[in-house]
Amino acid sequence: MVHCTIERWQPSLMSPEEWDAFVWSSDNGTIFHERRFLSYHPPERFCDHSLVIYTKGKIAAVLPAVEWTIDRDKTLFSHRGASYGGFVYSSVSLAEALSWVQELKKYARRAGFSRILMTLPPMLYARRPTNYCDFALVSEGFRYQKRELTAVLAIPSSEEQVASMLKQEARTAARKARKTGVEVRRSDDYVSYYEILSHNLMMRHGVTPTHTLAELQHLAELFPERIMLDAAFLGERMIAGVVNFRANQRTMLGFYISDNKQFQEYRALNLLFVEVFRRCVAEGIRWYDFGTFTLNMQPNFGLGKFKETFGARGIFRDTLEIWL
Repeated sequence: MVHCTIERWQPSLMSPEEWDAFVWSSDNGTIFHERRFLSYHPPERFCDHSLVIYTKGKIAAVLPAVEWTIDRDKTLFSHRGASYGGFVYSSVSLAEALSWVQELKKYARRAGFSRILMTLPPMLYARRPTNYCDFALVSEGFRYQKRELTAVLAIPSSEEQVASMLKQEARTAARKARKTGVEVRRSDDYVSYYEILSHNLMMRHGVTPTHTLAELQHLAELFPERIMLDAAFLGERMIAGVVNFRANQRTMLGFYISDNKQFQEYRALNLLFVEVFRRCVAEGIRWYDFGTFTLNMQPNFGLGKFKETFGARGIFRDTLEIWL
């Protein structure tokens, strides 16, 4: 077995810039693993307990994490404030993955944790996909707390191929939107977009967005090159939008798909995504992740069907846990 050691992250050990450079150049890291992203949370929201894993004295992996108390149980959660957590690495062997998980359990017990929770990015986010870490976690006693479905779409190699991957109803709707004057462009008008989003979530589900308007604007300022609002307009009026996160070099993740239901007949969302996919082709993105269409493993069939019309299919977004 490969020997490894684990230390709690602190800036003197590895600067935030060094951490982020490690994540960006890694095999499987995402924007949600970066300190720059995690810093948007106010300091009092979470108690950071991120970890650095060493093999042969060199940094082999990092693990963004927080301390989170659930029913008085001290939990190490990777990561409570992000879509994904888990080990981030540049390369990993099965022996290394097993040693990381074994040492993580020992570390967590010594630190007084009674549980570890971890949400893993889907495998397609990795440059060289592997299930070594999943295997190591399960073989060392972790169990699946939930396996949500996220809808993913393979981006073609040319813009001309975008239309062919859509189902007929999506192609027809996109053509209708274009003929009736809908235009798609990047926008920084988060205020108009947030009004559409907030209204829809309250009408449909009686909830408010996870992010506040100020948080969305702050994230866009932190990552102007990687967090973008793509919107559909009728004249100068925004009628639909989606916030796209460039998670890493290979994958784009769509957040908060929303449209103004007063203009639903224009089918703006269909044209919006056709243009988003074309931009993904131009930017070298290989996968588009529409986000989950299950909640606690209960499917939203309407949302799933909408995403399937673009050719997307569901893959697992797994959360694993272990009681120590």
